[in-house]
Amino acid sequence: MGLTLGIDIGTFESKGVLVDQTGRIVARASRPHEMIVPQAGWAEHRAEEDWWSDFVFITNKLLAEADVKPEEIKAVAASAIGPCMLPLDANGAPLMNAVLYGVDTRASAEIAGLNQAIGPEVILARCGNALTSQSVGPKILWLRDQRPQIWEKTAKIVTSTTYLTWKLTGRHVIDHYTAANFSPLYDIEAQDWCFDLAPICPPEMLPSLMWSGEIAGHVTAEAARATGLAPGTPVTCGTIDAAAEAVSVGVASPGDMMMMYGSTIFIIEIAGQRLKDPRLWHAPWLASGTHAAMAGLATSGTLTHWFRDQFARDLPKDTAFATLTAEAEATPPGARGLICLPYFSGERTPIHDPQARGVFFGLNLTHGRGEMYRAVLEGIASATRHITDTYAEAGSPPARVFAVGGGTRNAPWLRATSDLTGLDQILCRETTGASYGDAYLAALAVGLARPGDIARWNPAERIVKAEAHEAYARHYPIFLQLYQRTRDLMAELA
Repeated sequence: MGLTLGIDIGTFESKGVLVDQTGRIVARASRPHEMIVPQAGWAEHRAEEDWWSDFVFITNKLLAEADVKPEEIKAVAASAIGPCMLPLDANGAPLMNAVLYGVDTRASAEIAGLNQAIGPEVILARCGNALTSQSVGPKILWLRDQRPQIWEKTAKIVTSTTYLTWKLTGRHVIDHYTAANFSPLYDIEAQDWCFDLAPICPPEMLPSLMWSGEIAGHVTAEAARATGLAPGTPVTCGTIDAAAEAVSVGVASPGDMMMMYGSTIFIIEIAGQRLKDPRLWHAPWLASGTHAAMAGLATSGTLTHWFRDQFARDLPKDTAFATLTAEAEATPPGARGLICLPYFSGERTPIHDPQARGVFFGLNLTHGRGEMYRAVLEGIASATRHITDTYAEAGSPPARVFAVGGGTRNAPWLRATSDLTGLDQILCRETTGASYGDAYLAALAVGLARPGDIARWNPAERIVKAEAHEAYARHYPIFLQLYQRTRDLMAELA
C-alpha cells in the first residue's frame, strides 16, 4: 500500500503526517519555532532554520516512528505560511530573514506609492486584488529601495513553499493561488506574471508558475540524504497552508467556506466566479478554471498567546489556556459589558488598516481576567463576523462553513464565532489540518486518490449551531463604531 507525505510549515509550528491511501494517518510529528518580530509591524522567519530544518526533522522522525521504507512514500506535498518574500543569492542561499505574510506591514509606504503611480482601480482590475499588507510586490520594492546591498546579490525572490520545493527538487516554482498575492506582478485574467504595471523586479527573479497539484520535480540525491526520502520521489508544487487546510476538510464547491482557527483567522470561500471586491482577496483556486475569495485577520491565536503571556504568568504554561478557558466560560456572553478590538498588529480584511490598534473598551473595577479573556475571544469573533458580512455584501454568502485548526479546541472561541456570525460550523473527524490536506493532494497527484475522496477520508463529525444572544446584538454595532470613531486617533498614535 502506498503512502504519501504531507508537511506544513506554520507561523509557530510545523506539522507532518504519513497517510495511507484510505486516508488513515500512519504517523504524525510536529516541531515548534518562533516568529521573529524585530520591530513593531515586522514579522519574520529564518528560512533555513525554521522552514527547511523543520521539514528535515519531521521527515526523519516520521520515517523512524512509522518504521517504513523510504520507497513506500509515493509522493510528497508541502505547504507553508504565505505569501512570504525571501531573497536568495545565485547559489540559493537566503540573504536575510523571510518577510512574512500580511502580519508584516513594513511596506505601507511602497503600497501608497504604487497606488499613486498605477491607480487602485487599475491594480484591482488587472491583478484581482487591491494592494494590502498581504501583497508581495510592495515588499519586493521595499527590499530593492531600502536594502540595496542585499538587492545587488539577489537572484531569486521566493515564498515559503517555493523555498521548500527548491530544496527538495532544485526547481523554483510557485502555484497560481500563491502567485496571485504578488500584486501588482500577477495578471489575474492572463494567469501569468506581468511587469508592465510597475518595473519592480526583472522577470527572471520570480519562480515558474504551476498548479498546486502538479508534479514540480523529484527528490534530489542531496535532499534524500538530508530527509531520508528516496531519491526520485515525486514532489508537488505545493501551496499556502490555508489552501491545504481547506482541502483537508473537503472545501471544494462554490459556497463552501473554510474558517481556519490559527495564529490568525484565515477564510477561504470557493466562488463560482471572480469576486471583484477590494475588501477581499482573490486568486485562482488549485486547478485551472476555479476561483477562491479569501480574507484574514492579523491577530487571532497570536492574540490569545499574548494574553496568556501577559495576564497568566502565575499559571503553569502547559495548563494556562485550560484555566483561562474555564474563566471565560464562567463569564456570560458579552463579557459583562467589555469589548475588545483585536487589532494588535493592525488589521487585514476587511478594513486593511496597518495602523489600527488594539482596544479594551468598557473596563470597570468589577472586570477580571476571565472577562478580559472572553472579550478577546468575542473581539476576534466580531472581527470574523465583519468578514462574513463582507462576503454577503459582495454577493457570495457562505453556504457551508467548515471550521478547522488548533483554535477549534477553544470552546468559547468556537461558540462565540458561530453565535456572532449566525453561521453553523461543521467540524470534521480529522483536525490535523494543512499537512493532512497536503498528503491528500500528493495522493491525487500520483493517482492514489480521486477527486472527492476527501469526504471519505475525513467525514463531518459534529456541527456547532449558531445561537442568538441579546448582548451580541447590542455589542456588535458598538464594535464597528468603536473602530470608526477611533481610527484617526489610532493613526495619530501610530
